[in-house]
Amino acid sequence: MLDVMMNDILGTPAILVGLFALVGLLIQKKSASTVLSGTLKTIMGFVILGAGAAVLIGSLTHFSKMFDHAFQVQGVIPNNEAIVAAAQTTFGTSTALIMVFGMVMNLLLARFTPLKYIFLTGHHTLFMACLIAASLSVGGMSGTPLIIIGSIVLGLCMVIFPAILQPTVRQITGNNDFAVGHFGSIGYYVSAKIGQLFGNKAKSTEAIAVPKSLGFLRDTSVAISLTMSLFFIVVALFAGRSYIEAQLSGGSNFIVFAIIQAITFAAGVYIILAGVRMLIAEIIPAFKGIADKLVPNAKPALDCPTIFPFAPNAVIIGFLFSFLAGLLSMFALPLIGLKVIVPGLVPHFFTGAAAGVFGNATGGRIGSMAGAFANGIIISFIPAILLIFMGDIGYEGTTFGDSDFGIVGIIIINILKLFGAV
Repeated sequence: MLDVMMNDILGTPAILVGLFALVGLLIQKKSASTVLSGTLKTIMGFVILGAGAAVLIGSLTHFSKMFDHAFQVQGVIPNNEAIVAAAQTTFGTSTALIMVFGMVMNLLLARFTPLKYIFLTGHHTLFMACLIAASLSVGGMSGTPLIIIGSIVLGLCMVIFPAILQPTVRQITGNNDFAVGHFGSIGYYVSAKIGQLFGNKAKSTEAIAVPKSLGFLRDTSVAISLTMSLFFIVVALFAGRSYIEAQLSGGSNFIVFAIIQAITFAAGVYIILAGVRMLIAEIIPAFKGIADKLVPNAKPALDCPTIFPFAPNAVIIGFLFSFLAGLLSMFALPLIGLKVIVPGLVPHFFTGAAAGVFGNATGGRIGSMAGAFANGIIISFIPAILLIFMGDIGYEGTTFGDSDFGIVGIIIINILKLFGAV
């Protein structure tokens, strides 16, 4: 039963968000048809978002294989799904209990403190629960104390990180309807601060002047397709025709394959944006019931793609500059004695894109570029530093990717060292 609750309900973001929408609509005593429609559309929005992410990740996986083959890069590739899957044999029970009680702690903190955020990004809750379980274990804790401390830490993370980002989220969205619940928050916060320091928010990425002859570039899908086609073709040329046609394309011409994968990437972004629009349109009114009755004035903290529609140009700029920083960091890390962190396309797309949107909100084009570049450095160096502290518990070839995981893990282990637990 616990396994069903964790994996099939709480571990499935669409079901989790759908349950919150259902409860919210029932509390408001909406009609049966409204409850059914709102719940299903909320779930559908998340399913569409997930489908878009799957399409996009499939395209990026091909890009990663071509990139690795072309440049013969070896090192640790941060991937949250991979590290959590590997850690389940050791920390599965601890992770499950910390996740459940951490969500309860989130509701209590939202109810009784000024931090009125309910974290609804289920998969990131699972990832953070696993990271906390592993970090506390490295710090010498086990059993009931590990579960209690872990649940409290997780609950705090689920309200503190959205609170840190909310002032900038209000600038991005123009309202206070929802928060961002995604554990790349430190990267986004730094991006916003860099934008504020060095950029000019009046010069937004969304106001980039496009000559009439290039008017088609105002269509985000077309602009993304052309930009990514350039990237895919260049990498395909370095990877070589024989490798791509033998290993990836099933015999199709390698240039045609590269172009199709680039357009597939753009299609994934388009699907994500469609899912986000549906999700927000349904979850905000439904959530009002929970906010009014159970947790007054609470805000839903949603996954980072929910801010993508507010600055589509910044999404692509952010991804490209975050990935550029990851490439440069890959060569810098061994020079200071750290393990090579190979830039993963998935973390650099999602966190880089979000960082680009945050940087644009406070510093326009310069803020978007510089902020996303800073995010790329953060998600390269923090995982490398985390590997040092995790010691023997690190898993071969992969580690946690997004910024908050590394920061929280490093803080936990060092606090326990300070108190002599390690």
